[in-house]
Amino acid sequence: MDPTDSSCPFCAIGGAVFLVSAHAHARWDLNPVTPAHALLVPNRHVASFFDISDEERAALQQLLTGAKAMLDESHAPDGYNIGVNIGEAAGQTIPHAHIHLIPRYRGDVANPRGGVRGVIPARQSY
Repeated sequence: MDPTDSSCPFCAIGGAVFLVSAHAHARWDLNPVTPAHALLVPNRHVASFFDISDEERAALQQLLTGAKAMLDESHAPDGYNIGVNIGEAAGQTIPHAHIHLIPRYRGDVANPRGGVRGVIPARQSY
């Protein structure tokens, strides 16, 4: 697979990027679900999170920790959701692996119980 794809919006490290490492970068989601919704993205064009290298996985973990620290300071969220969509059936719309770091704030939804289980609304509450 090519290291970059000119048609991929995540292959260009541009204005929405706020942290960069040799193997990955953090960028703001252009359609955030909450304030300061961030994406952690491998620099190499790879579609599935399951296909990233060990170096990319380590870089993403470091950026996740760094981005969380930044958001704690700048936005003081009450919690976080971390998620990865893999494949169209799971909601992946850009075929470039990425991790969502979604800050959560008290009252941003009526009932947050179940968290990421909300991807299937009928299974969220238990």
